[in-house]
Amino acid sequence: MLSRKQINRIDATGREILDRVGVKITDNDLLSRLKKSGARVAPETKMVYMPQAWLEARLAEAPSRVDLFARRTGGDLSLGSGRVYFGNGGRVFQILDVARRSMRPTLLRDIAEVARLVDQLDNLHFFIIPCQAYDIAAEHYHLNDFFQAFKQTDKHVMGGCDTVEGVLQLHALASTIAGGEQELRAKPFVSVITNPISPLTIDSVTLQIIEFCTSKGLPLTCAPAPLTGTTAPITLAGALAQMHAEALAGVAMIQFFQPGAQTLYGAVPFAMDMRKMHSAMGSVETGMMSAAAVQLAHLHGLPIYASAGLSDAKEPDIQAGFEKMMTNLLVAQAGGDFIHLAAGMLDSGNAICLEQYVIDNELIGMIYRMLRGIEVTDQTLAYDCIAKVGPGGNYILEDHTVNHMMEEHFYPQFCIRTTFDVWERQGKPTIVSMASEQVNALLSNQSIKLEESCLANIKRRFPQIQAIE
Repeated sequence: MLSRKQINRIDATGREILDRVGVKITDNDLLSRLKKSGARVAPETKMVYMPQAWLEARLAEAPSRVDLFARRTGGDLSLGSGRVYFGNGGRVFQILDVARRSMRPTLLRDIAEVARLVDQLDNLHFFIIPCQAYDIAAEHYHLNDFFQAFKQTDKHVMGGCDTVEGVLQLHALASTIAGGEQELRAKPFVSVITNPISPLTIDSVTLQIIEFCTSKGLPLTCAPAPLTGTTAPITLAGALAQMHAEALAGVAMIQFFQPGAQTLYGAVPFAMDMRKMHSAMGSVETGMMSAAAVQLAHLHGLPIYASAGLSDAKEPDIQAGFEKMMTNLLVAQAGGDFIHLAAGMLDSGNAICLEQYVIDNELIGMIYRMLRGIEVTDQTLAYDCIAKVGPGGNYILEDHTVNHMMEEHFYPQFCIRTTFDVWERQGKPTIVSMASEQVNALLSNQSIKLEESCLANIKRRFPQIQAIE
């Protein structure tokens, strides 16, 4: 997306922002600790300034490889290895009922159903808590939504925690499932999302959550989500410079609490449509900034918690298709290590849709085929086969065709490739109607990922966990 010279200028500006403009941190005790470590602090304004040498020392402590473990054999994610992983995203408040074309508030059962779907979708490699459960009391919703995630999928689970009590509940639950705190620390199958407040603010609760996670060995990110023209400059370069400063500040604070902590550079930049002040999360500018963010993270040797795949469309339609493909493809081509928000989301990140998950899984399958590229070998050049068939022949029954036809091509489930008359005889199916059938089939597969003894232990230890209505 950007030349090395451009990336270096944005990086230098971001670091200058941290050095001269600073970051607001409201925790008085932490301000004192930061000052002792060599950061410059203005207690009266709660501002922390990160000199270049101090920042470089913190960034040098951040690992260039981060392993996110799964409870499923073969499901571990090695970030920083050059692999691109896609997953869903969330904490939305509505779910689209495709049949009725209407929204309703999200419930605990929606978390369970999305986890069961994602668990069975091969192109989604991790699961993020997708929505808020309105039928769960606020003081217990982290406990309940993470429990449903662990119960329905053994892929790596990630989620945001917005209270210290919530992350304490999560850690206690995950430790119980792992068999103890040390077992969880050795192979953490869960990670945590935190967020600074754009522009250039990290609140005390977020910092308390970060300090707790680092003390327990839970991987995490501190991911800014600036909006152009509102919480960041309107220009893409300016928004990237501020976002980069916020992301580096997050990495630095995590390393300040625990050098070597498993950290992802976080970046969730979005554009705004300034004509009527609407978010433009599916815009080409959002995709461009997210692709550039990958370059900024990799400049410092940091794996990235990247974002792509959002749409401002209200239902699975043409707009959703082209916006999702555009941003997912841009960030994947840039080499995004861990791409969240990539599946299931609509309405500018405000809603999820079950059908959209399976549609996006197919779209991501196409992207993976593109990333694999075109293999050029003696076998794939097929000279001997071409010579055998010769002018006027065909390749349908050739061994070369049979041997390569499945591995060479991606075969989508929902793309309609029949003739019009055959499509009519089939009842005029659409991508959405076929996706609905697939959702029903996948949700009918009841496969609990926790053993009965573990479930019984959880029930004894955590009476606040509620059954799904």
